[in-house]
Amino acid sequence: MIGKFKLNTAHVGDWVENTKDLPDQSINCVLTSPPYYGLRDYGEKGQLGLEDTSEEFITNLCNGFEEIKRALRDDGTCWVNIGDTYNKEKSLYGTPFSFALEMVKRGWLLRNTIIWHKESVMPVSVKDRFTCDFEYMFFFTKSKEYWFEQQFEPLQEISLKRQKYTFRGGRKNRDHASSGSNTGKDNQWVNEKGRNMRTTWTINPTRQGVFSNFETSHFATFPKKLCMTPIKAGCPPKGIVLDPFLGSGTTGLVAEELGRNWLGFELNPEYLEIAKKRTSQRGMFV
Repeated sequence: MIGKFKLNTAHVGDWVENTKDLPDQSINCVLTSPPYYGLRDYGEKGQLGLEDTSEEFITNLCNGFEEIKRALRDDGTCWVNIGDTYNKEKSLYGTPFSFALEMVKRGWLLRNTIIWHKESVMPVSVKDRFTCDFEYMFFFTKSKEYWFEQQFEPLQEISLKRQKYTFRGGRKNRDHASSGSNTGKDNQWVNEKGRNMRTTWTINPTRQGVFSNFETSHFATFPKKLCMTPIKAGCPPKGIVLDPFLGSGTTGLVAEELGRNWLGFELNPEYLEIAKKRTSQRGMFV
């Protein structure tokens, strides 16, 4: 149990009110995607994203994250996927930037701005701008010291060549030797796991009937691959991942697969039922 909630379960209700029932310092990792401003009406009274102004939306969103911060451990991590929308004057609101800046003003540390690049996006009919093929994910922490497991990606051939011929001050640069191993060939020092993961992640979006193996009426389903890296990097094994906008439950599903506990809140009861069907709801790792 965590407060009044059983671990590895989804709960209907307002995200802020449910978060208020969580104990202080009880969550290891937050991974979520709030509703985008002015984009869709999910048919629920009091839903986030239908405010009169984008400024009001940012205020409500960041006020809710004040409760998230209270429930997050001091060594916890917070990952927020958020996109932008256009106003009637055909200008982007700039919601992601406004959100990130306001979070920093409120004491959050912005550790990374991650670009979720989508190779396969729906075509658009507009002819006076480019097709957007990315969204933002912001990586926040409460303090300078936090739990983090470094993630790696394959070394590029050009990187291997650079390591062989890297000099600083006329001498061979081996400053990175502590994080690598000697291959025994030409005195190259490389990390056998690869290079430190970059901040552009190419992941195709999930679409019903194409990339998804479940039936859902949810408009914006998290791809499983997008959830994996934040959970592996930002939540210790058997730790607790919170998604206050659970939707169809991908965060919970991936948390279970990676051996983490999870807790989810969702305002729409139809989406909650989808999440329950996709996850165990059994407290597998307690």
